[in-house]
Amino acid sequence: MTAIESRSVVLAPAPAILPARRAASPSQVALQQYCRSASGVIGAVLLIVLVLCTIFGPLLYPVDALDIAGAPFTPPSPDAWLGTDYLGRDVLAGLIYGGRATLTVGAVAASITIVIGVSIGALSGYFGGVIDSALVKVTEFFQILPPLLFAMVLVTLFGQKLTIITVAIGTVSWTTAARLTRAEFMRLRNLDFIKASRAAGAGDTHLILRVILPNALPPIIVSATLAIGVAILFEGGLSFLGLGDPNTMSWGLMLGQNRNYVLDAWWAVTFPGAAIFLAVLAISLVGDGVNDAVNPRLRRRT
Repeated sequence: MTAIESRSVVLAPAPAILPARRAASPSQVALQQYCRSASGVIGAVLLIVLVLCTIFGPLLYPVDALDIAGAPFTPPSPDAWLGTDYLGRDVLAGLIYGGRATLTVGAVAASITIVIGVSIGALSGYFGGVIDSALVKVTEFFQILPPLLFAMVLVTLFGQKLTIITVAIGTVSWTTAARLTRAEFMRLRNLDFIKASRAAGAGDTHLILRVILPNALPPIIVSATLAIGVAILFEGGLSFLGLGDPNTMSWGLMLGQNRNYVLDAWWAVTFPGAAIFLAVLAISLVGDGVNDAVNPRLRRRT
C-alpha cells in the first residue's frame, strides 16, 4: 500500500476586529484646539475665578456694598481689607457686588450687539442689491457716530438706569458685527452647497438660519467674545463720566465716584481699575483661544 502523507494545514488566526473609532465631533476638535492655546486657558481660568468671586464672594465676605462700613478713606486694614471709599463704603464689598453688574452688562450688551449686527449683516450680505445698499448706508451712519458720545446721549435722554446703559451700549456697538457678518454671507452665498440647497427647494429663511449662518459662525463667535470686553470698557467709561447707575454698584461706578480722590485714597480707584483690567484681559485671552479653536486657517501649529 502506498502511504499517503497528509499535510497539516496551519491556519493563521483571524485578525481581531477592532471597533470602529468614532471621529471626533467639530465641538470636540475645537475644545481640544482651545486647550492647546496657553493664552486661552489662562484667560478662561482668570475669567472663571472672577465670576466665582462675584457669585460666592458674598458668602465669604457678607458686607453690603452700599452700606457705610467705616470712616471715609480708611486704608486697607483687617477691618476693611481693601479700605473704604470717600463715603466709607467697603471697597472689597464693592468689587464683589460690582463685578456682578459689570460682567452682566458686558454679557447682555454684547448679546444685543451680536443680535443686531448679525441680523443686519445677514440680510445685507444674503440679498444684496437695494437691501444691501440701504443697510450699508444705515451701518455707515452708525459707524461715523462716536459710540461713546452716542451712548452718552441715549443715557442722558432715557435715564441713568443699568438697563438703559446696557441697551445703549449694545445699540451703539453693532456695526463691527454687521460688517463682519455681511462679508461672510457674501462669501458663502454663491458656494456650491448653497446653490444645491436652493435648488432642492430651501427658502431664504432656511438658507440664512440653517445653512449659511452655521458656516459663518466662527468669526462671529470671536467677535461676540471680544464684544463683552468692549461693553465692560463702555460701562466703565460712562460711569467714569458720571453717567452710571448710582443705585447699582459696579466697577465703573466705583471709578467714577472716587476719581477725584485718587491722591487721598488710591485704593478706592486702583482696585476697581485693576478688576476692569483683569476682566478685559481675561476676555481678550479667551477670544484669542476661541479664534484659534474655531478658525482652522488661523490655528497655531503645535
